[in-house]
Amino acid sequence: MSYYQGNDLKKPSGGKKRRHRKKRKYELGRPPTETRVSDRDVRKIVRVCGGNIKIRIRAVAYANIVVPGENKAVKAKILGVVESPANPEYARRGIITKGSLIRTDIGIAKVTSRPGQDGVVNAILIRKE
Repeated sequence: MSYYQGNDLKKPSGGKKRRHRKKRKYELGRPPTETRVSDRDVRKIVRVCGGNIKIRIRAVAYANIVVPGENKAVKAKILGVVESPANPEYARRGIITKGSLIRTDIGIAKVTSRPGQDGVVNAILIRKE
């Protein structure tokens, strides 16, 4: 099954619109990468448009956390997902997305990167434990 991301069937008025051409290869999408909390990192390299590569991270154990005020970054182990703005179910399933609050061994942090797109988890420390 393909994921079509073209925009040829939408009409602002809500009226019918006929397809004026076939689907194109560059309009294909992929299913979202649901990055899970794990005990090791699992990455996948994907070829994207223009021959470029995108590193998708499937499972992650550590996050790069910026400590505000101290002007330093720390590598910390991820213990779990506290809350996810994308979907409440994601927190229960341990899936990390941008904006998720994660529990680490140094405290609660907010994810600022897109793990499924960037291949790394970057976060800002919100609360120390």
